[in-house]
Amino acid sequence: MSKSVVVISGGLGSPSSSSLLGRQLGESIAGQLALAGVQADVANIELREHASDITNNMLTGFAAPTLQRIIDAVVGADVLVAVTPVFTASVSGLFKSFLDILDPKSLSGKPVVLAATAGTQRHQLAIDYAMRPIFAYLRAQVMPTTVFAASEDFGGQGISGTLSDRAQRVAREVAMALAASDGELKPDAELGDTRSIAPSVSETADPNDEMTSLPFEALLANVRSGAS
Repeated sequence: MSKSVVVISGGLGSPSSSSLLGRQLGESIAGQLALAGVQADVANIELREHASDITNNMLTGFAAPTLQRIIDAVVGADVLVAVTPVFTASVSGLFKSFLDILDPKSLSGKPVVLAATAGTQRHQLAIDYAMRPIFAYLRAQVMPTTVFAASEDFGGQGISGTLSDRAQRVAREVAMALAASDGELKPDAELGDTRSIAPSVSETADPNDEMTSLPFEALLANVRSGAS
């Protein structure tokens, strides 16, 4: 049994950090599927190489043969990894243009991994407010974990630190989504902690200190004690 994983990158540069991130996400997914005995055929597509055909398609409504093969690969993929650089607080125009030429129903139910790159961590929310609504409209099955990479997240061998952890986590989510669609989901399958990586509240926090952030349960206990 094999699954097709298609990675589309909206980066404009060469080399492109978006392309690098997409390739490593594809490798992480392929590695996770291999652990389950499933072969993954990964195809990496750089949209900048088809920019002229994408523009012509938008103007004429017809896809050139090369672009049509790209569209068919995306539509026929078992998993789609979509990566874009953040431009003007949103996705790149090339990335959005490619999505605009797809049939709005063509990604319905398809497992999709969302990822983005930018020069600073300040743009990491772009995935949620710019990318996620687009794929929600297309009715794709967006994975719970998204992957954002700033310049400092790329080490000498590629993505590093918590970013690498996120890549592994999203790969496990993809494997579970495919298993569920094939009716092979095991009830004891483990995703690990799918919460966002964030500092935890100290167990020694002082509930009487107004500047201390407490878990909801602790705050509720304080309210109840005050009421009594």
